[in-house]
Amino acid sequence: MTRCDITSSTMAASRVLSNAARLRSCIGSRHRFIRNLHIRGISSCVDPSHGLTDEQKEFQKVAFDFAANEMAPHMAEWDQQEIFPVDTMRRAAQLGFGGIYVQPDVGGSGLSRLDTSVIFEALSTGCVSTTAYISIHNMCAWMIDTFGNAEQRERFCPDLCLMEKFASYCLTEPGSGSDAASLATSAVLKGDHYVLNGSKAFISGGGDTDVYVVMCRTGGKGPKGISCVVVEKGTPGLSFGKKERKMGWNSQPTRAVILEDCAVPVANLLGLEGQGFNIAMRGLNGGRINIASCSLGAAHASVQLARDHLLVRKQFGETLSNNQFLQFKLAEMATQLVASRLLVREAAVALQDDRADAAALCAMAKLFATDQCFDICNQALQMHGGYGYLKDYAVQQFVRDIRVHQILEGTNEVMRMIVSRNLLSEI
Repeated sequence: MTRCDITSSTMAASRVLSNAARLRSCIGSRHRFIRNLHIRGISSCVDPSHGLTDEQKEFQKVAFDFAANEMAPHMAEWDQQEIFPVDTMRRAAQLGFGGIYVQPDVGGSGLSRLDTSVIFEALSTGCVSTTAYISIHNMCAWMIDTFGNAEQRERFCPDLCLMEKFASYCLTEPGSGSDAASLATSAVLKGDHYVLNGSKAFISGGGDTDVYVVMCRTGGKGPKGISCVVVEKGTPGLSFGKKERKMGWNSQPTRAVILEDCAVPVANLLGLEGQGFNIAMRGLNGGRINIASCSLGAAHASVQLARDHLLVRKQFGETLSNNQFLQFKLAEMATQLVASRLLVREAAVALQDDRADAAALCAMAKLFATDQCFDICNQALQMHGGYGYLKDYAVQQFVRDIRVHQILEGTNEVMRMIVSRNLLSEI
């Protein structure tokens, strides 16, 4: 594939022209993928392009190519040295991946939720951790695009879509995780500013990013007392905790976000007072599809890595691919992968169409895909034997990076609550 040569004039025009159109212009001739992670066998039963339109297949190819050439060769280094790959992400933004489902009039690509899922799955084969951060950044940009007024959209979205600025989502607190509606960070109106006090925990990008979408309490207890404000880096009273040491997701920093008498202009309020919890949950519906899509990419890579290992590793005088037990395990992994992908894409379509069952389907997709995909990656590691436990082999990093997907964007226990409530409310 010919790499895109984005000229300065094209970059200037990107504020007006759809990034989707730019993506199309960068595709060039059809090509075959040669992946560093050996993601071959694209025509097999796990082919992620099945059921996609020609245009979606082209977007997918651009993402796969970027993952193979710009991400996979550096995945282990970013993990081991805990590098936040800003330059790589900005190159991804030049392909339209900084605001995939943000509207084109403020620099976004204007693609659908299904298109977005396809892209994140492909990117995640190159580096789960980096793709997961890009997905969170996209969610924040979408929240500002969707709930912000014209001035806010013009002020924040263009730079976010180009990833000239990076965003973080700030909901979780030390005392409110799954019970998000009990958050304690306060925002007291004083003149033309809100004065924020409190702290946020486990914030992806915290300290390194520029824009913080913060849920805070402007009213009484419960979800209706929560509002959403945008806090910009450098605002007096905004500080950060130590960089957390994590099992995975090491290419993105995680810190506490601390707000101490932090004065934020009223002009930075998204929507109306009291709408913050709804804004947060609307963002998370898409975030759940996004993170499930990142799990799909890790699982797809792991299935192919396991297959390649079985074909070359010999024990007892023959390759492991001749062992029927391992054949059956590989078949189960492939089945889990395809079933997960179908559910995630169904949920993406439901969210795009604003269907009544969208929130429940997003929860189902996140629950099922993250559980199944972790099992796939873990089984792939097992198939590698002792080699799978070595950091020279990518499969161990996929296992470490996607384990947290069963926890964040709402734990999988909370996903079960959402689905069961949907079912029981219809009785």
